[in-house]
Amino acid sequence: MQGSANLNIMIKAARAAGRSLVKDFREVENLQVSMKGAGDFVSRADLAAEKIIREELTEARPNYGWLAEESDEVEGKDPTRRWIVDPLDGTTNYLHGLPHWAVSIALEHKGEIVAGVVFDPAKDEMFVAEKGQGAFLNESRLRVSGRSRLIESIFATGLPFGGRADLPETLQDLARILPACAGVRRWGAAALDLAYVAAGRYDGFWERRLHPWDMAAGLVIVREAGGLVEPLRPDGEPLADGEVVVANEQIFESFAKLARGA
Repeated sequence: MQGSANLNIMIKAARAAGRSLVKDFREVENLQVSMKGAGDFVSRADLAAEKIIREELTEARPNYGWLAEESDEVEGKDPTRRWIVDPLDGTTNYLHGLPHWAVSIALEHKGEIVAGVVFDPAKDEMFVAEKGQGAFLNESRLRVSGRSRLIESIFATGLPFGGRADLPETLQDLARILPACAGVRRWGAAALDLAYVAAGRYDGFWERRLHPWDMAAGLVIVREAGGLVEPLRPDGEPLADGEVVVANEQIFESFAKLARGA
């Protein structure tokens, strides 16, 4: 696809970070004997990837703002634009040697996400989208699935870990959704969950307690692939609230009702 200058900058930054992460990922398996050692190593890999992305984006667009997982927010000289970055979405997968993690970069303009890149270096899959220009996986156009029956659909979500307080709510979600569908997957990387909805691999996705960098890029990719995106709560806002439900148009109403417990 022929992307804008900004999108090409984002793709270049994602690939550069991806190369660094892949190199370090090869070392993770050797560190599994020491969870602390492996965790420290992955933290360094995460920070190194963010540094690469920040340098690439700042060199190209020095006036844009910055919001990322591993560093302080920066308001740019251009207050209407900012990058929203997760240098390593799926850190726990990375730590355990599971090849399912991604670099996520979004561009926000006047409060709206206008471009997004989700790069899976382990599989060499680059999901990209710009507002009004469609969504793509490498060079192929993306469309959400055409399934119209919940019982034939597969959904993705996240599951609470480490004693998080939202476990009871999530179990209630699963009790409503599992009997109505063909399955629920928890793969541990929200950016890729959203990209997979855009690609028709999943039929929908819902989750709570996300951060803006977890989903900013994925949301524009889903929208540009023809998917619907709404907050879980009435009058909510996904990036601000950290809660979202997405699906193709045919099943959205039924799926969202289940996800919301309405």
